Amino acid sequence: MKDWWAAESEKEGERELSHITVVQRICGGAPNPKPDVQEPLQPQALADDPDDELIWCQVSNLLIEATPPPRTIVSSLQQTPWLHNTSSFANSSEHRKYVDGILKEELGTTVQAVLRSVPPCDPFFQDGWKGWPQDANESSVLEWLMDFVKKLAVFDNQKSNTTHQRRLLAQPNTPMQGSTADRKLDVGFVDDLKADRGSRYHWKQILVSGELKSNPSADTASKAWLDLGRYAREVLAAQDTRRFVLGFTLCGSLMRVWAFDRLGAIASEQFDINKDGLQFVSTVLGFLCMDEEALGLDPTIMASDNKRFIEIERNSSTERIVIDEVILWARCVAGREVTCWKAHPEGHPETPLVIKDSWQYPERDEDGDLLREVTEKGVVNVARYYHHETVQVHKTDDDIWNNVRHGLNITLATNYRPGLQTSLGNIARDAPWKGRGSNSRKRPSSQSNYTLPPSKRSSSASPTKAPSTPPNRVHRRIILQDYGKPIYKASSRSALLAALVGCIEGHESLLKAGILHRDISINNLMINEDSSNPSWPAFLIDLDLAIRKQRQGASSARGRTGTMAFMAFGALLGEQYSFMHDLESFFWVLFWICIHYNEDVGPTEFDSWNYESDSKLVRSKKGEVTDEEDFLRNAGQNFSSYYQPLIPWINRLRKVVFPGSERWKRPEPGLYSSMKKILHDAQRDPAV
Repeated sequence: MKDWWAAESEKEGERELSHITVVQRICGGAPNPKPDVQEPLQPQALADDPDDELIWCQVSNLLIEATPPPRTIVSSLQQTPWLHNTSSFANSSEHRKYVDGILKEELGTTVQAVLRSVPPCDPFFQDGWKGWPQDANESSVLEWLMDFVKKLAVFDNQKSNTTHQRRLLAQPNTPMQGSTADRKLDVGFVDDLKADRGSRYHWKQILVSGELKSNPSADTASKAWLDLGRYAREVLAAQDTRRFVLGFTLCGSLMRVWAFDRLGAIASEQFDINKDGLQFVSTVLGFLCMDEEALGLDPTIMASDNKRFIEIERNSSTERIVIDEVILWARCVAGREVTCWKAHPEGHPETPLVIKDSWQYPERDEDGDLLREVTEKGVVNVARYYHHETVQVHKTDDDIWNNVRHGLNITLATNYRPGLQTSLGNIARDAPWKGRGSNSRKRPSSQSNYTLPPSKRSSSASPTKAPSTPPNRVHRRIILQDYGKPIYKASSRSALLAALVGCIEGHESLLKAGILHRDISINNLMINEDSSNPSWPAFLIDLDLAIRKQRQGASSARGRTGTMAFMAFGALLGEQYSFMHDLESFFWVLFWICIHYNEDVGPTEFDSWNYESDSKLVRSKKGEVTDEEDFLRNAGQNFSSYYQPLIPWINRLRKVVFPGSERWKRPEPGLYSSMKKILHDAQRDPAV
């Protein structure tokens, strides 16, 4: 028997064909987790010369009876409006026209793999499934699909003597909970027997998402595919232990099965459920029966007694780290996908730790090694090292190529274009939670830790030639000894300034140890105002992009990311990176905080900094700092009332960071002390 899944080959149109669905291949390359469910089907379906009529007889027996014609549509099954809102941006109004383009970049090349189509036959239906709505109206299809899934679930329960809670959710006109903007899901699988009732659901509950279109021609990147990508982004944002997300599109009767991971998306070949019924049945049974790991949840994060934990090997012994809460995770599909949890060693809740998971290019230096070196050198005001590792799943390094995609060779697909992969890993469109549209409101303290910096994306340092092989990402985990909150959550203006001084001191100490940070942003500058917390009072985190100062040339990793809103002019223009660029970034962090935090703020012109081109962003930033009179006027108009007292001090800071209204063209180590003095003086100002 041939391999279960092989990508389509361009060589003389040859294809390697398989009976097994994309779901099974993506989720482990193994048969259904409950093989007895498909026991009547597998001997025939997996034979070298399958008997198609016998297969369809088994499918007919599986379904027991014909699916009835569509009934009157209940209120929960309404037509999805044409316009969908998108997921959040950094302090933005979340306009779809901006987010869609960036989501397309995140997903990169969409690769189609080829699945064996069972030739059509006629034991159970006439020209397709009985009851299938001929016009493929979305509401009618939803009703038909729900009945179909219920029948499969009943069959599975009878065969396996177990009761599955998983059902199909169909509430296309009801906004899901957990989105920054209103976001509606056409259809999805959840663990709830009452999923067809009127309750509202959260993105945390979605196991598999689906997008329906009545028109088969909507099976394109600009329509159904991108809609499903938005759903995947919401699921990944709401579920902090996801490694990947499965989904499906059904355009008319044409179906694809999808997997979204940290490199983008891959999809099955399009197949007609009214012709390739076995694939359809197998796919739906897979969604109903596969375990949590197969659905994309991280098996290394375990649970016991209502507590989540991980286990690590440290100092020649196994140590359990208890997870207290999630404090940060990304809102992106393809990218580093940084997720952080507050934690503590089991039995020692007084010892705060932070677990940081991310998906890194294997070519990049491990920031765990850098962090250990920094700690051993006694660097001050930088988060201290506790442990790091490459995550192991089933005793194998967890990566996209081999563990998530199980060795699928996407370069053999007919539509594979490596040039499109260059930008894929450079995009990590991570955004603070705070909305900026008509729904804008104050950041609740219960959610404000769940944020990421504004848009991270490649600068002009990205490679100009397409790589010869597609990118890979490796799942890495670091545990830190210091815990705090982002600097913008400081309890007072004075505390904010003091923390900024501490972080600048940490950056200088790091530089003296021979390491350049390269990603100064609002969520990488931390403050600790808890006297019982043994962490630094202020400190830097995240050495993902840090490099040793003496290293010449660029990393072999594909591209270099930076946090757009805070990047220095020179960095955006492609200069060799230096500590001066980071010092300028400290200025932009303070500038951004004064505009966007501590009170309700509507949309501003600065939202565009999330998605502007490098050259346009340089022009925008220069326009803010090159003229003192303009700077003071714009600050008075844009700074929140809470931060208005800082305007004269930030103006003084502007003068040393941009002397003569120009950016520095040479290294100036004295800038450290100049910036710290201004911030110290500002703390003593009674108006502050």
